[in-house]
Amino acid sequence: MLGKLGEGSFSTVYKVQRNADGKVYAMKKVRMSRLTEREKSNALNEIRILASVKSDHIVEYRDSFFDGSSDSLCIVMEYAEEGDLL
Repeated sequence: MLGKLGEGSFSTVYKVQRNADGKVYAMKKVRMSRLTEREKSNALNEIRILASVKSDHIVEYRDSFFDGSSDSLCIVMEYAEEGDLL
């Protein structure tokens, strides 16, 4: 991890770098143990929606996985080099 980009009630977003090629991404870690069943379902739906959307105007989904050591759902997305949408 290269650093923390932001934090919310249930998740934290990190700047990360892929070892294979050095590309930089944003990774959202959603702490599943704090979520209700409905919220867990919503987190999985977020992945489905992100994976299905392809647009030059939306940050691109790259991958997702479950990190058992931190009980977190990790969502890897394109890193917005220029910062947030503001």
